[in-house]
Amino acid sequence: MITTVKLRETTKTELNLFREYKNESYEEVIQKLIYIAKNAEKQPEISQQTAKDIQKARERIKKGIYLNEENARKKLGL
Repeated sequence: MITTVKLRETTKTELNLFREYKNESYEEVIQKLIYIAKNAEKQPEISQQTAKDIQKARERIKKGIYLNEENARKKLGL
C-alpha cells in the first residue's frame, strides 16, 4: 500500500540532509531513520558514540578536512 504524507517544508529539508545520494527516496530515508531509532533504544552506548563521531566528522568537513571522490580514487589507485 502506498500513502501520501503531509510534511512541512522544514521537515522535508531536514529529511533531505539524511540522504546519502541525490535520488534516495523518502521511503529509504525514513526506513534508515527508523532503523537508527530502534538501535538507539537497544544499544544507547553505541548510539552516543556514533553521535559524537558524526559531530566530529561534521566539524572536519566544515574545516575542509575531507577526502573528495577524486582524491579517494587516487588513494585507492582507481
